[in-house]
Amino acid sequence: MRGSLKQLGLVLTGAVLGFALTLNFSAVADKSTTTAGTPLPIEDLRTFSEIFGRIKTDYVEPVDDHKLIKEAITGMVAGLDPHSAYLDQEAYKELQDGTQGEFGGLGIEVTMEDGLVKVVTPIDDTPASKAGIKSGDYIIKLDDAAVKGMTLNDAVKHMRGKPDSPITLTILRKNEAKPLVITLKRAIIKMKSVKLKEIDPGYGVIRISQFQEHTGEDLATAVKQFYKDNKDQPKGLILDLRNNPGGLLNAAVGVAGVFLPQESLVVYTEGRIADAKMHLTVTPENYLRDGNEKDYLADLPKGIDKLPLVVLVNGGSASASEIVAGALQDHHRATIIGVRTFGKGSVQTILPLSGNTALKLTTARYFTPNGRSIQAKGIDPDQVVADDADVVEATLGIHESDLSGHLSNPTDQNAGKSSAAVPSNAKTGAAESTSAPATPEAQHATKPAKLMHKPGEKEENIPDPQQDAALAYLKKAAAGKAH
Repeated sequence: MRGSLKQLGLVLTGAVLGFALTLNFSAVADKSTTTAGTPLPIEDLRTFSEIFGRIKTDYVEPVDDHKLIKEAITGMVAGLDPHSAYLDQEAYKELQDGTQGEFGGLGIEVTMEDGLVKVVTPIDDTPASKAGIKSGDYIIKLDDAAVKGMTLNDAVKHMRGKPDSPITLTILRKNEAKPLVITLKRAIIKMKSVKLKEIDPGYGVIRISQFQEHTGEDLATAVKQFYKDNKDQPKGLILDLRNNPGGLLNAAVGVAGVFLPQESLVVYTEGRIADAKMHLTVTPENYLRDGNEKDYLADLPKGIDKLPLVVLVNGGSASASEIVAGALQDHHRATIIGVRTFGKGSVQTILPLSGNTALKLTTARYFTPNGRSIQAKGIDPDQVVADDADVVEATLGIHESDLSGHLSNPTDQNAGKSSAAVPSNAKTGAAESTSAPATPEAQHATKPAKLMHKPGEKEENIPDPQQDAALAYLKKAAAGKAH
């Protein structure tokens, strides 16, 4: 299993075909079949050849063959679903840098929407987060260059650059009367994906911002430190997965494994090829990068598998975050607090190609231990507590089910019809006055939470109703045990 994970490079986030093309290649295609054994669509290939020829002879300006073929491949892959993509040399390197936890740039997760660059989430402690860039912001200009018409890869390339070099972003933000102009300096982004802080005697929060190569072992280290700080008698822990877009599959298994017994099922996947059908349990081969690596789950503090645990999620919690939340929920190991997650229940495999390019291809759907598909549905929290109002409004409630071309949910035909829905059996939390409305139809009956902080306010001074609800839950559970 380790070989498959390492060789294929499975990622959960959240731009493969190599062939020599000539204008008369259809003659060869008559004798060709796909790998599935079915004939190639000869008429479609002839149409492609004709269009290619017309562009070469009739387009207003000369177009390089390489550019035409690259754009054709990019369009072919992008048309499959929102997460499959052809990665050129720079995009492939950027993806590798991101999962390894170090790259140069601004520190924002971005996607393309309606021809504009949309901020998914700013990364903690980066130029973007320090400058006040927010989830849901739309970048319309990069320096003096309009984003409209750029590909996502082109926009990302523009944002990357030498450390300390300036860049000016022009941003559209909901509820702002005019565009915001923000100048910031690029930096080497060293993403520390795990952070620990104590919020009350005996109670701590561990935030995971992304699932990278070292996230599992970094979490284990943070847990050990938490126990040490509390003289091996901690009272409860909050695992914060809010606005975590996902990352590496083996890292998700390792994170869940910190809190689950060995051999526990974390996730299973189903796809068309053998390598896409996996049952990933808490065993070293499923969470370690190679056989020579020390097993970081072997010396965890005693009692960690029973420590009271709350997991915080929101609409920005996606993919690997949902795997962890779903596994802990199915095993009744943690209480999930927040709002419904993003709903990305598919696995992308990185397939290296010639020329240092790669194909990021959706190869499987994943399922929680109890057989739930999260695709276009998400994880429903056990206790609903709304996001801070500015986050809810900024992200506009966008979920996987709102993305054009998203995959269907194989276990729930109603998934995606109301991405804001809250299950009828979900408990409302301590911050009930800020709970999300159960359905879009109920929005008129429940006012959204008021803006609770000013832009640029220090993080430690910003109210956090979800974290407050989690702490209250843990304290109540501890009081019940004492009685």
